[in-house]
Amino acid sequence: MFDLIFSPQAHERLGRACATIGVSPAAMKVLVHLEPGEGVPMRDLAEHWGYDASYVTSLTDALEERGLVERRPHPSDRRVKMIALTPEGTAARDRAAELLYEPLPSFRALTPSEVRQLRDLLRKVVAAERATGAVGETSR
Repeated sequence: MFDLIFSPQAHERLGRACATIGVSPAAMKVLVHLEPGEGVPMRDLAEHWGYDASYVTSLTDALEERGLVERRPHPSDRRVKMIALTPEGTAARDRAAELLYEPLPSFRALTPSEVRQLRDLLRKVVAAERATGAVGETSR
């Protein structure tokens, strides 16, 4: 898995997706983590990734300047700022996902049946990781 994730092809794909929507890889991580219609407290993002809160603020600033996210007040704690996708952010996230989730050319070594089996096994692993809180929730 590590070799696939950090392969030159995967790295180039991430760079292409970031360039397509005009964000850095770190900002892309924020976009992929957010779900349309839902806000996430900025401090939760910082804690989830082990980032300094000021770094999440700078990522949010950059995304907000591009119109991809907006800050919202927390529904029950006015001291907490939430970050949420704008419609433009949702569209950018979807465009990037088209590139990011396209199978690598090396997957052609598998038969269609093997691809389905691998997909199902990986979904099972992701579900187990989510159950432990180790993987961010996304719709992919």
